[in-house]
Amino acid sequence: MTSGEHGSLRTPLCDLLGCEVPILLAGMGGVSHWELAAAVATAGGYPILGMVREDPALIEAEVVALRAATDRPFAVNLIPAATKPDLLDAQITRCLDLGVGAFSFFWDPVPEAIQRVKAAGCLVLHQVGSLSAARAAEAAGSDVLIAQGIEAGGHVHGRIGALALAAELLQATRLPVAVSGGIVDGAGLAAALAMGAAGVHCGTAFLATDESFAHPYHKDRIVAASAADTVLTDVFVLNWPAGAAVRVIANSVTEALQGNYMGHDPDALPREAIAWDGEAPRLRFSTDSPLRTTTGNLEAMALYAGQGAGRIHDIVPAGVRLRRMADEAVALLARPGRMAAPKGGRG
Repeated sequence: MTSGEHGSLRTPLCDLLGCEVPILLAGMGGVSHWELAAAVATAGGYPILGMVREDPALIEAEVVALRAATDRPFAVNLIPAATKPDLLDAQITRCLDLGVGAFSFFWDPVPEAIQRVKAAGCLVLHQVGSLSAARAAEAAGSDVLIAQGIEAGGHVHGRIGALALAAELLQATRLPVAVSGGIVDGAGLAAALAMGAAGVHCGTAFLATDESFAHPYHKDRIVAASAADTVLTDVFVLNWPAGAAVRVIANSVTEALQGNYMGHDPDALPREAIAWDGEAPRLRFSTDSPLRTTTGNLEAMALYAGQGAGRIHDIVPAGVRLRRMADEAVALLARPGRMAAPKGGRG
């Protein structure tokens, strides 16, 4: 992609992050590995490596592999509020030793983690689900806010729509705001830019790509799903704090709940291995999703997907997905009477 092709989409967030179009790859744990990150970066977007609760040795291997594939900038996604302190310290230390220049954090803001990496000269992107979390992240020193709406796949922190939350944040903060949740195409990107957001943050759109580390079964289920096929539930909660809701494609586990999707106590759930990654068991009701390496009962695992799944109709290279989004957004924003052109977003 050349900068001239989609120059009308450029916002100050692109200058801050060092990308050509304001499309961010969500740091999906287990899925957003170096291959997918490199593909998004090469296509002009901004990649975030999904390294949630991973061993520092794996983080180093992923960073080294990504840098061998591209010299473009990237961030590493960690979740301080859901990671044991010793592991979090080791993760951040390894990233800083490797010269990682940006971090993406999620869930409740942990000021100590934000301030530590800021003191080392790093950028901080913080995904939030509420105005209060956004204010806490900004006060701790974050540089970019990612407004995650209830439409999003995977772990969902907030309970209002992405555009509604983004509108609140644009009024209440001076930071650049990227919109996350249900955005899989150029219409979503154009809507975000037209309202004054600085960009978008996409998970499901890139999960269903060739380079994604998700299992082909998971990708196929996304292609076949409609928006109505996803549910928000906290039954896939093992390994996470109680009440941590996720959006998944309905399966045998969610159907057995008979509509009682929320209020599950992880201590009351059985520990039953239903799949494996090598010798590592994957438990029913765990937060693990099926990866390329997973074998077993994939249907009963957490099949993460946002409500935008109904607009994903094929599995393509990540660069193709990104360029489709950008091309469509350019066309929509240029169409008389449809949308006002973006004015650069927040920066």
